[in-house]
Amino acid sequence: MRRFFKRLGGESRRSQRGEGQARTSKDNISTEVHDHVFLIGLDRAKKRNSITPDMARELGRAYGEYERSDCRCAVVFADGDDFSIGLDLKAMRPEMKRESWAPEEEGQLHPWGLTPPYRTKPMVAAVQGYCYTAGLELALACDIVIAAENARFGQLEIRRGMMPFGGATTRLVERAGWGNAMRYLLTSDAFDAQEAYRIGVIQEIVESGRQLERAIELAELISIQAPLGVRGTLEAAHRAVYEGHEAAHAALDRQRLEIVESNDIREGMMAMMQKRKPKYTGT
Repeated sequence: MRRFFKRLGGESRRSQRGEGQARTSKDNISTEVHDHVFLIGLDRAKKRNSITPDMARELGRAYGEYERSDCRCAVVFADGDDFSIGLDLKAMRPEMKRESWAPEEEGQLHPWGLTPPYRTKPMVAAVQGYCYTAGLELALACDIVIAAENARFGQLEIRRGMMPFGGATTRLVERAGWGNAMRYLLTSDAFDAQEAYRIGVIQEIVESGRQLERAIELAELISIQAPLGVRGTLEAAHRAVYEGHEAAHAALDRQRLEIVESNDIREGMMAMMQKRKPKYTGT
């Protein structure tokens, strides 16, 4: 990962502060902090990043670690040629019989965002190669998706005698609209990056090999914005989608008072008048 950090003009905290700021787990998930950006990597390239139960649990721990950190945006990416071909079905078969995939540990978040507690900070996905089934659902659970030109997407569960159970049945409809979602959910057809962009599954297409760099650029741009404003915007949007517009509007007065009385709004106003970049603290 460090080659990306150097290209962006800096070293990671791992190189600045020692190994304590980065971790590569035995369960094929890596984490690293770069300034206010938290990176979460799928690291099972030889198996095309197919997701095992241990990987899913480690993803939940990494998401929880990000939520508790002082980082302001996260990037989810994958090593190798593919983002993920989905679940490792042989390894996952015993898990599929469980009634719930709710987090089992305190501070752990569901990697597909299906059960509380939910994250409150933004995430960007960097996708390349195959992004199928649970891999696509992992990307859809992020707020912004950057895709390489060679990316291919698909929800193949019906073809395999199953149905999507990582959130695609709702999130694909939200992103792509009913007709576009059903076109691919009910046929199991795969689609390329251009089609994914057309229907709203991804937000940008970049040259293959540059998806992580671009995702980090966006995450860094998000991380310099006012944290209370970012968190409030994300909360309002989530409430509107999952609880309805009335619930979102009901929370706006509380959010407005929190922001109006914050140090960040004073810093933002002063920076604008002094024609300088603001330095937000999230308070």
